[in-house]
Amino acid sequence: MTDCKNFGIVIYVRYSRLEAYNKNMKILVVEDQESLAKLIKKGLKKEGYAVDYLTDGEAAQRRIESSSDDYDLVILDLMLPNRTGIEICRSIRERNIRIPVLILTAKGELESKITLLNMGADDYLVKPFEFKELLARIRAITRRPTNALPTELRFADVVLNPSTRAVSRNGKEIVLTLKEFRLLEYLMRRPNQAINREDLLSNIWDFDFDSFSNVLDVFINKLRDKVDKNHSKKLIETVWGIGYRLKD
Repeated sequence: MTDCKNFGIVIYVRYSRLEAYNKNMKILVVEDQESLAKLIKKGLKKEGYAVDYLTDGEAAQRRIESSSDDYDLVILDLMLPNRTGIEICRSIRERNIRIPVLILTAKGELESKITLLNMGADDYLVKPFEFKELLARIRAITRRPTNALPTELRFADVVLNPSTRAVSRNGKEIVLTLKEFRLLEYLMRRPNQAINREDLLSNIWDFDFDSFSNVLDVFINKLRDKVDKNHSKKLIETVWGIGYRLKD
């Protein structure tokens, strides 16, 4: 066990067999405290991930923009020299770089969390945290089914490809973050069914989020802006007292 509370993280490294799906995964850690960055790298390498780290925001943005295909995930601290995590996240999303981003933040206020999600982050983790929670969130973000998937999902005039993560409506491409994609995919696999909030939260985020949290509503609103906003036929429906559904 490695206890590093001074860095805002408590790491419990399990020396177990490495999971096969980790072996080809590469993560970029962006954290200005080099000791913490090295600690996270060490823990992730024990779990079988390949890891690079950077301590400067400007250098991190250049790396992501030039080498996003080399990484499966970016772990991004908010407070960085030369460029903040929010600025980096906003910039890469404006360039349609879809690499998943997990934000590390010391800010626990709801307003800050919603801001992060609106800037294009796929998830966030508030310091201090335990390493096992970091691992769980990484696996939730990067986990994609590898078999038994149809080539395409279709609902009304929306087409979703689970393999390539391509989404279109009426032939026009829709750019989604990973969390938005997983939420839409989950709904499309259950067309015309009312899905309760607890099921959506537990299956998309894999954590015990408060069912009264605004996190789900934030993502539903983002999906509506991208899927329904410019169409007379609205597909994403609120089922009051239950949750949401896709309705044709």
